[in-house]
Amino acid sequence: MRSKAYIAILIMLSAVACEQLYYVDTAEEVDERVKIARVNDIYLYDEDISSLVPRGNQSADSGMIVSKYVDSWVKKQLTIERASTELDFDEAKIERKILDYRYALMVHEFEMHYINQHLDKEISDEEVEKYYNEKFENFVLRQNILRCLFAQVPVEAPQIENFRKLIRTYPDSNLEEIQSYCYRFASKSSSETELWINFDEVISNTPLVNVQEKAGFLKNNSFVETSDEKYYYFIRVLDYKISNQIAPLAYIKDDIESILINKKKVELRKELEEEVYKVAKENNEFEIY
Repeated sequence: MRSKAYIAILIMLSAVACEQLYYVDTAEEVDERVKIARVNDIYLYDEDISSLVPRGNQSADSGMIVSKYVDSWVKKQLTIERASTELDFDEAKIERKILDYRYALMVHEFEMHYINQHLDKEISDEEVEKYYNEKFENFVLRQNILRCLFAQVPVEAPQIENFRKLIRTYPDSNLEEIQSYCYRFASKSSSETELWINFDEVISNTPLVNVQEKAGFLKNNSFVETSDEKYYYFIRVLDYKISNQIAPLAYIKDDIESILINKKKVELRKELEEEVYKVAKENNEFEIY
């Protein structure tokens, strides 16, 4: 019996020895991630920038995007380390700010989700006109604008004389004929008679671009024709507003619609906040001591 026990002990000791002999420490795993950059002990890995460009995109633009990001990352890390060595930061205060920022992002995402579900983007003409009449003093023009017929026509275009007569005598001429001619022959044109346009945009790239007294020019000219070596330029002024006057409603309608939609968004944010508070109060989810 003693010999059997002795043999058993030897076998156990041998097994332990073998385990120790062949034991491999796996605590320190090999990091197989591809390193892109290093700042002291901090690394930027390939997986960190994988979302910057679509997978498989090897274009020069994608390479530039990655290069700029890496350069920015290195500079930020260096600045952070320099700051940490030269300033004594209140870590608790920084953590609180991080949490505040995180919670602000969460609230913002929730608000956007709620707004997207409930926002009615339809704005009636009546709403636009009502807001304009109430706030018209806020819509002072910063530039000269006009309604006009404009055409830039190559000098070799046919029937120039007839077109000149049509555009000069509008509205006593036929608008469809003017539009048809512009469609066929004009290099550039504007024939929407109710559309308000920035005067500087109309005369850009024309011999009129150097007009000094633009307000006076608009007051004194209902029809203008000029030319250069390649084109005739025709402007039939239908109406105008000079800078510092109140903008016509049609010119700022889109702006007013955007303002009214933003007001709806503000109201929905307030509505959401009140709803969350009301439900929580009914369910006794909070107390103020």
